[in-house]
Amino acid sequence: MSALIQPATLLLIILLGYLFKRTGILGPKDYRVVQVLEFDIVLPGAIIYSFATNPHQLNLLLLSCFSFFAALIPPLLIFVATRHRPVADRAFLMLNGSGFNVGCFCFPMVQAFLGPAALVPAAMFDIGNDIMVAAGTNVMTQNLLHIAPGKTLAEQNAGDAPTLPRIKATDHDARRLQRRALIRNIVKGFVTSPAFDTYILMLILMIFNFHFPTWIAQVSQPFSAANAFCSMVMVGMLTDLPGSKRDLKFVGEVMAWRLPCAIIFALLAWYILPFNPLIRETVVMCCLAPTAIFSTMFTDKVLGNAKLAGFILCLTAVVGTMLMTGAHFLIHM
Repeated sequence: MSALIQPATLLLIILLGYLFKRTGILGPKDYRVVQVLEFDIVLPGAIIYSFATNPHQLNLLLLSCFSFFAALIPPLLIFVATRHRPVADRAFLMLNGSGFNVGCFCFPMVQAFLGPAALVPAAMFDIGNDIMVAAGTNVMTQNLLHIAPGKTLAEQNAGDAPTLPRIKATDHDARRLQRRALIRNIVKGFVTSPAFDTYILMLILMIFNFHFPTWIAQVSQPFSAANAFCSMVMVGMLTDLPGSKRDLKFVGEVMAWRLPCAIIFALLAWYILPFNPLIRETVVMCCLAPTAIFSTMFTDKVLGNAKLAGFILCLTAVVGTMLMTGAHFLIHM
């Protein structure tokens, strides 16, 4: 019963964020302030704290590779399966149909169920996952659907076409400049993600066997402690109930993609990964996690409306809690 207190508390924080917005205590756009704090300050601090307080072994990089493909394959499948749908539909499904909320949701969950030792494989899983959710999925969606960064689809007059028109250069110099712009956009998508940059720095330090001084853990600890609260209250502030049958359809489609993929990757993690049961169970629980918190931010940037993405995150948090709990008790039967 005590293991359920942590996830129940996270859901309660989401509810509080939602109620604060609905009652007018917080404004409809105030979530963007919390968004900046979470993505640019709190989450990087939580990542640093995880590495500063837990030994990370290089052989666990296999978990990073596993999570990278677990986050990469679903949006590619969605891209192929929705090739006749309007670009806005495709972007929404690709951004919300994959990725895992590890740092904000899984960390407290696996610690509650499996103890502090589970934080190490969870963090290694999150490295590969973060390559996609913190930048990769957004960059890939923009490039596959020809979406220009920095503007919403409405501002780009997207219409009902499956992709936006791509202007092809006719001469050699123009094509070279176009390739440079594409590479610059891809690099910018990764470099401007503080969480991704922090993971890469921590990975480099881990490879060189750097030992963190005690003061780094002490400084980063408050950020780690604030991580779950900031992220969950932001989700509550973002959340709105579906306002139409079309919204409900989108919710159903996202769940129809996420649930089978989550279960398949969880089964693969348990049966094929060459690690002890604690590590494999940690990965199983990470595979059943809610949609990534970054999905709300990128949905907001691409579609100009993150409310439905916030509801999906909230719904997948509830479903994920039940799946994680069920998986834990099933493994230990």
